[in-house]
Amino acid sequence: MGTGPAARGMKVAKFGGTSVATAAQLLKVKAIVDADPARRFIVPSAPGKATSSDTKITDLLYLAQQLGAKRQPLGQVWEQIAGRFLTIVAELGVALDLAPELAATRKRIESGASPDYAASRGEAIHGRVVAALLGAEYVDAAEVVAFDRAGRLDAKTFTLIAQRCAGPGRYVIPGFYGATPTGEIKTFSRGGSDVTGAVVANALDVSLYENWTDVSGVLMTDPRVVPEAKPIVEITYRELRELSYMGASVLHEEAVFPVRDKGIPINIRNTNKPDDPGTMIVAERDAGHQVVVGIAGTKGFTVVNVEKALMNAEVGFGRRLLDVFERVSVSFEHTPTGIDTMSVVISDKQLVDGNGVSKIDQIVEDIQGAVKPDAIKVVPGMALIATVGQGMNHAIGTASRLFTALAKARVNVRMIDQGSSEQNIIVGVTEGDLAIAIRAIYNEFA
Repeated sequence: MGTGPAARGMKVAKFGGTSVATAAQLLKVKAIVDADPARRFIVPSAPGKATSSDTKITDLLYLAQQLGAKRQPLGQVWEQIAGRFLTIVAELGVALDLAPELAATRKRIESGASPDYAASRGEAIHGRVVAALLGAEYVDAAEVVAFDRAGRLDAKTFTLIAQRCAGPGRYVIPGFYGATPTGEIKTFSRGGSDVTGAVVANALDVSLYENWTDVSGVLMTDPRVVPEAKPIVEITYRELRELSYMGASVLHEEAVFPVRDKGIPINIRNTNKPDDPGTMIVAERDAGHQVVVGIAGTKGFTVVNVEKALMNAEVGFGRRLLDVFERVSVSFEHTPTGIDTMSVVISDKQLVDGNGVSKIDQIVEDIQGAVKPDAIKVVPGMALIATVGQGMNHAIGTASRLFTALAKARVNVRMIDQGSSEQNIIVGVTEGDLAIAIRAIYNEFA
């Protein structure tokens, strides 16, 4: 089998850390894969937490690497790592001897292996376990996932995967890592197994990318704020991107792009409730009566308000103002404007340097010199809420409903921003009003 029309009908199934944390969970994985012959390409994560008090294998491997770098004995840390894998193999009863692999990995870490190498071993070793359980062919991601010298995914990755997985049967490609041109192991950022799954789906031009986790899809909003939040049946790539930007974390944010390029849908599913349909992430959807698809909010923003009479007539004003932030290596989130005002919204994480020193005084001083404003006001303690839905740009009165709901909840809106796509209305409120505001918007549109 190769890419193109022949691959259509096949699926990539990525399983997250909680889905593969124990032998019992892995048996659920096997049942899911066995239930659909189209699930031929499996991307497993490293074992996650078996219990709330447990430690993820990846975290233990990072700790082991730190000890190895200091030439300190790995001791109990390695016993936990090896013991976890060996227990899973024993409980599954698969014919797999992990002792040589574990010994070689330990020796490499003790010799001062890189953090990327150490962290990747959770997926690399567990991939062998999953392959043995499923009777699948194991494909080391270092052989098929290539990074260029700048640390970016190399386009040849797609060809390498397509060639390596061209035969019949099942294939297991561990997530999270690949290799540089010199053969060094390199990882994606945390959660990068999602990206691997998306890259494999693109390379093989499959019909569906299933992402199996411990939730039955994406919820309309944070269940910690709205416990009764409904699941989203269908959402577009763009809508998910808007929600992810505001902290709705179901998928690694870079996992959307490889599948979006080919219009491959993503299905978020629950390993523990495999009959639940989950959420479909698609290129386009019929908005129908669902004007708003989701609401997401997050704290930790500061707004710098700049006022100057006749600002709009001053050529280059906006460029000079934003140049101040660039010079101190601060990126901005939004820039709402009025005829004589311009506001710059910044994440608080951007406002401290490597030594934990605030940059705000320097920014204010530099703004004074750059644009000579009439007034500058710094407003900390802001939260942003994104109300997202592609149906918003066709539904008259959406903004009115949103702001009426906030007014009834006695929430003072400090800032409003809406993109040209009209699929997202962002409001700024004080951090203390965040939960009240999210609930008010949810109750209006759910």
